[in-house]
Amino acid sequence: MTLRRRIVACLDVDGGRTVKGTRFVELRDVGDPVELAARHEADGADEIVLLDITASHLGRDTLLEVVRRAAEQLFVPLTVGGGVREAADVGRVLRAGADKVSINTAAVERPGLLREAADRYGSQCIVASIDARQTGPGSWTVVTRGGRVETGLDAVAWARACERSGAGEILLTSVDRDGGRNGYDLALTRAVSTAVNVPVVASGGAGSVAHVRDVLCDAGADAALLAGVLHDGTLSLATLKQELAAFGVPVRRTS
Repeated sequence: MTLRRRIVACLDVDGGRTVKGTRFVELRDVGDPVELAARHEADGADEIVLLDITASHLGRDTLLEVVRRAAEQLFVPLTVGGGVREAADVGRVLRAGADKVSINTAAVERPGLLREAADRYGSQCIVASIDARQTGPGSWTVVTRGGRVETGLDAVAWARACERSGAGEILLTSVDRDGGRNGYDLALTRAVSTAVNVPVVASGGAGSVAHVRDVLCDAGADAALLAGVLHDGTLSLATLKQELAAFGVPVRRTS
């Protein structure tokens, strides 16, 4: 049985509003997250990712009310991240309606958190979110707190460590490509996809159907995440899936 590749719509949330920028800065308001999530689901998104991008940096909790509102509207899986600092936070986000919880900064700063969360709630709902910045040819370092802190961790080695700690999925974002619409970092995605046995969601750089096809077919990603090009209508999910299917990429068709 051929596993179908997923197309994931991402909403970065700051202060209860969806925002989008370039390389994690120059953020602009693009709308209400619940309305956008519902629109993307109706257009054919296989999953929705909702990331509270300033929660960890500002030391506040995830916006649970936004999560509840989104969960009431959606039928596709919902992944939520931002502001998760301990295993109990994972439980709160799941009870608010999320299907999976993404952990980034706290996974680096609190060794053992991924394992504790996976043991308590199951690996299937624990996503290790990795933001990576290139430091040289074939080399990437992990950054945290919305791209503000360089950890010195090798991104590929960290992905392996996250899998060993119980993460059931890797959400991999190229900070260098974020918002640029010049294509995903294929080398980074390929390196991580080859290194782990859990699904990898590629993020950062989507600008065309060809970019999505390349990251799924050539770099080994299990899913492609898109944000700005969906919010502003540059790419239609229905058209994207039709063209991917024409290229022979196994995707879930829209109704």
